[in-house]
Amino acid sequence: MIYCFVSSALACIDHRGTPQHPARTCTLEKSQETICWGVAYCVRGGPEKERLAMEYLERRECEYDSKTLVDFYREGEPSQPALTGVIVFTSTPDKVSNKYYLGPAPLEEMARQIATAVGPCGNNRDYLFKLEKAMFDIGHEDDYIIELANEVRKELGTAEKGILKERKLVGSSSRMPLTKSHIPTLQLGLRPEAVAMDS
Repeated sequence: MIYCFVSSALACIDHRGTPQHPARTCTLEKSQETICWGVAYCVRGGPEKERLAMEYLERRECEYDSKTLVDFYREGEPSQPALTGVIVFTSTPDKVSNKYYLGPAPLEEMARQIATAVGPCGNNRDYLFKLEKAMFDIGHEDDYIIELANEVRKELGTAEKGILKERKLVGSSSRMPLTKSHIPTLQLGLRPEAVAMDS
């Protein structure tokens, strides 16, 4: 099993949304034979810094209901993990066991929600546009993210009541040619002895 981004299906009520108007954020779910691209971060400075970093991450990622240990692989080097024991926050795609799981929805409905949700850390659309740009920057654009971001741009261009009409946003609305990034990309693979813990 590999964990990979599947959909914008997780409610965020404390960063980019509120309990009354939750944001939609991306989640990692189990998916067969897929690859998830990303970057791993290392906390250094001893046990106290590690403890403080985990407290911060558990608070920030509180909507995820599991932590999973995985191996990280460099692109083109699938036989030897670059890092082992990497903690990944994951979601159970079940509305009963995971109260923050929103599940799939029509593209237009998700775009409307993302275009209008705002929380203490900013608006939901910036989260999506920054994710779209980050994927572009590491050389692994995601068609689903691009389609959703473009639908949000469309929604923002026609929205009236309460939302300003915006034409120029953080993300690019046109596809630029893909160039190889200088940032090393890594393939995320599940460790055979991985342990999932409640967060």
